[in-house]
Amino acid sequence: MVVVLLTVLTLAVLQLGLALFVRNTVLDTAAEGARFAALAGNSLDDGVARTRELLRLTVGDAYTENITADYAWFQGQPSTEIRVVAPLPVLGLLGPGRSLEVAGHAPVEVVD
Repeated sequence: MVVVLLTVLTLAVLQLGLALFVRNTVLDTAAEGARFAALAGNSLDDGVARTRELLRLTVGDAYTENITADYAWFQGQPSTEIRVVAPLPVLGLLGPGRSLEVAGHAPVEVVD
């Protein structure tokens, strides 16, 4: 009985670690996409494409379906915003869709 309890506890900790890894990876790719879109000469579509490619390489195609980009004000500065809505892994990488939403921001680069 103790072995079963310890097995369930170990699997729960591993699943929590996977969920945190996916969340941090999605957040990091959104921030990287926002930084890429904020560079002088790049557009919002470039940032979305960069985010989509990084997500595809790190966590898979299921996480690349809902990525949006827009210009916004963040902490009083004009910035780019990349927002990713993805599934939160509950059992392995499977989970309910649209349950994890993150946004990355970066100040817009201006060349004078």
